[in-house]
Amino acid sequence: MANKNIAERTERTKWFREARFGMFIHWGLYAIPARGEWVRSQECMPQEEYMRYFDEFKAEEYNPREWAALAKKAGMKYAVLTAKHHDGFCLWDTKLSSFKSTNTPAKCDLVKEYLEAFREADIKVGLYFSLIDWHHPDYPHHGDWHHPCRSDPAQGNEGRDFGRYLELMHGQIRELLTGYGKLDIMWFDFSYGEMRGEKWKADEIMQMVRSIQPHLIVDNRLEGSGESSGTILTANPADTAGDFACPEQMIPPSGIVNELGESVPWESCITLNKNWGYCSADRHWKDASMVIRMLVECVSKNGNLLLNVGPDAKGRIPRASVEILEEVGRWMSDNGDSIYGCGIASFGKPEWGRFTQKGKLLYAHIYESQVGGLCLPDMAGKIEKVRLLSDRSELRIVKHWTLAEYPEHAFFFMNHGDNYPLPDPIDTVVEVTLKEPA
Repeated sequence: MANKNIAERTERTKWFREARFGMFIHWGLYAIPARGEWVRSQECMPQEEYMRYFDEFKAEEYNPREWAALAKKAGMKYAVLTAKHHDGFCLWDTKLSSFKSTNTPAKCDLVKEYLEAFREADIKVGLYFSLIDWHHPDYPHHGDWHHPCRSDPAQGNEGRDFGRYLELMHGQIRELLTGYGKLDIMWFDFSYGEMRGEKWKADEIMQMVRSIQPHLIVDNRLEGSGESSGTILTANPADTAGDFACPEQMIPPSGIVNELGESVPWESCITLNKNWGYCSADRHWKDASMVIRMLVECVSKNGNLLLNVGPDAKGRIPRASVEILEEVGRWMSDNGDSIYGCGIASFGKPEWGRFTQKGKLLYAHIYESQVGGLCLPDMAGKIEKVRLLSDRSELRIVKHWTLAEYPEHAFFFMNHGDNYPLPDPIDTVVEVTLKEPA
C-alpha cells in the first residue's frame, strides 16, 4: 500500500509542481547594516548593538504592490517572505514579542501588507519562519553553532528555559496560521546538529499546520537541513518530512528522487547575487541568461526555482535585481509554456541544450547553434509538428542528403537551411508536438 504521506503530498503540491517559478524575499533589520542577513552571527554582534537598527527601521518606501508587480512581470507564480529570520525580528504584529515591525518607526504590519498585495496580483503566498531566534533570552547562546554569543562564556545557558522558547515559537507559528487568511506555503528554516526534529517539537508543529490549514505545503527543514534532506527521500516519509525538498544555492545533478526512484517535489532556492539579505557591496549579479537557464535546468529535472531578492532598508528591491527580473519576464512572456506545468522529458539531455515536457508537447531549449540540421535524437517518425514557441512560426522536419545516414533521428533548420544565428541567443525554445505522449 502506498504511503499516505506521499499520496497526500502529491495532491497538496499539484499547484506547486505546475508553478515552477517563485520569488524569495529576505528583508529585515539586517538591510540597514547592509552586510547580509547573517551579520549578527558573522560579526558576533551583541544584542544592544543590533538594537540600534530596530530604532531606525522606517521602511519608508515599502510598497509590496510594486514587489508583486515585478514578480508578476518576471513570470513568478508564488512568493515567500521572511516573516521572521534568525535575528528574531518579526515583520508582523505578533502579540508574543515586542521585537516587531509595528514597534519600529515603520509602525506597520509588513506581513499583512505583503499578503494583500501578492494575493491581489494572483500570486500564491508563503511565509518563511526561522526556527532559530538570536533575540530570545531562552534560545541557547554560548556553545551554539550559530548564535552571536556562541564564543562568549559570560553568555552561558544556565537558567535558560528552551521549553519557554518553544512555547513562544509555536505560538508565533499559530498566529501566522490563524491571523492572516489562507497561506500556500510555510517555509521553516533551519535544522542543524542536534537542533532538529523533536528538538523543535516538530510533530506538534505539523499537527498544528495540518489541523489549521491542511492544504498548505511545508518544506523539509523541520527535520532536514542544507546538508541532509531527512526522511522525505525515503519510501516512508515521516509526518515531519514536509512536502518538498529545498536544496540551497545549487541545482541537484539529476533532480531529486526517493529511495524507490520516485520523483520528490523540490525547489532550488538561489540568490540573485551572493547574499540573501541586502548587501550594498555585493555586485556579483547573475544575469538574465543565467537565471533563465537555471530555471530551465530545474524544470528539466522536475523541480522549481525560488529566486531571491533582498530589498534595502527603505523597502526597495535593488535596481539591478529589477532589471534582471524584467529581462527574465520578457523571455517568460514568449516562452512560459515551456516552464509552467512542465517537467522531465522522456528523451535524454541533448548536446545543444535541454528538454522540458508536458504530455505530447516536448520543448527544445536550444542554447547553441549547430552546423547542419538541428538534431532531435531518436525522434524520426514520432513528430507531428515543430513550431518556434515565441511566435508559433512553422519549422519543418527536413530530409537532406547530408543527413541520410542517420535515419533514427529527426532534423530541422531554424533559418531556411541554417541554424545561425539563433532567434534568441539566451534560449531559443522550439515546441515539438509528438504523435503520442512518450
